Amino acid sequence: MDCQRKKRLTNFTIGLLFLAGGIEYAVILPTIWAYLRTLDSEPYFLGLAISAFSFAGLITGPLFGYWSDRTRQTKSVILFANLFQIAGNFMYFVDGSKWMVLSSRLVAGVGTGAGASIFGHLTRSTTSQERATVFAAVMACRQVGLLIGPACNLFLCLFDFRLGPFMVNKYTSPGLFMCLVWLLLQLVVMTMYHDLPLLPAPCSERAVPTPSDVLEEEEEPLMRHEGGQEEAAEAGGYGSTRAEPREPVQGEEGRYVPNGHLADEEAASVREKSPFGNFSAWREYLREEVVVLLTAQFITLFNQTALETMVTPITQRYLNFGELENSLMYFLCGVEVICGFFLVRCLSSRLKDRVILVVGLVICNVACIWCLVFLARPQGSFAWLLTELVVGVFLQVLGLPFVAVSQVSLFSKVTAERTQGFSQGLRRSVGGIATILGPLWAGSLTENLYIMLGAMMVLLTLLM
Repeated sequence: MDCQRKKRLTNFTIGLLFLAGGIEYAVILPTIWAYLRTLDSEPYFLGLAISAFSFAGLITGPLFGYWSDRTRQTKSVILFANLFQIAGNFMYFVDGSKWMVLSSRLVAGVGTGAGASIFGHLTRSTTSQERATVFAAVMACRQVGLLIGPACNLFLCLFDFRLGPFMVNKYTSPGLFMCLVWLLLQLVVMTMYHDLPLLPAPCSERAVPTPSDVLEEEEEPLMRHEGGQEEAAEAGGYGSTRAEPREPVQGEEGRYVPNGHLADEEAASVREKSPFGNFSAWREYLREEVVVLLTAQFITLFNQTALETMVTPITQRYLNFGELENSLMYFLCGVEVICGFFLVRCLSSRLKDRVILVVGLVICNVACIWCLVFLARPQGSFAWLLTELVVGVFLQVLGLPFVAVSQVSLFSKVTAERTQGFSQGLRRSVGGIATILGPLWAGSLTENLYIMLGAMMVLLTLLM
């Protein structure tokens, strides 16, 4: 099988994995509260079950990323992680107790840590020019899953029979359904996923680019300092850093290595070395450009999840929305996000990642200002209130794809390629913390929206 075919099959499999992740979120979330109520659980158990899923991925992301960096193999990591997805969803199906449901979400969350290894793999197997495009397509797959999930619930809610000692009903069937989905994906990964070569040269039609082929973005640093000095990840240019400094040899000063990808003659010797040799977390991550991108990751996800938590109480209180109206609203938001990702996919070939990031942050700022002015204390007729809500939600959702894709792409370029799995795990962990704290912050201030939205506005202003 030729390398290009392997690459297409691998990318298709990655898309299916993210699609399944979106379906699971959309299938489990709408029914888990009613499921817990049948088990006589306290209201706080809903927050525990949802947070347990995020918390497990927060811990395992860097661990799985470290594993893939050490072995340079992602397939084994995915297969291992999928076992937790299968086990967790089967535990959810068993219908034992509220503690079983909580444990099932914790176990299933362990499997989400493989996402760090997948992003590391995509970084190592793509060039800087196509990376944002690939990331946008992968993230769009998860959003498609979020749209498919509610449709799956339409037939899962009709289940009401026994399967041996287990009861299959509208509460337990999502666990059985996702268990079968992950089992099927396990077979797909085994047959269609391939650990692609570190260097893209065998799969590409062109050799290592010359300096004249380099885009302007790769020649400029992410940060500029006083006195005209330019710093870009301890190297002389903007891109993925090398994990260890190397003295230049005669005749190679003019050679360009894109985003830390090593040249053919160096690849064999580097593979034999540990990717974490001479690695320093302080030196790697406590740099201005890295801190800025991690901060952007935290603030945007914190604000996004906080606003998602805030919207439902507002629609219920001021617009008298029920489950149908809210479901339609989230469906339309999902469609908008998918369109946004494909828009970013097209723009990424024409605009720099930093420009896309700034555009996204500007949109998020405008959305937050709008919510602070019009939604903190809504007034007016139904039509006017609906317009205020639609504009605020539209702007917030519109900015998400711009920020999400650009900061992932930039982060992959300013961190070492050899430790990309661990770095992506760290980035996802920061995002996991934000998705846990955001709903807690918004949930505690639903009656004080000026304080909640004001603090979010301050965070975005500091980021800009």
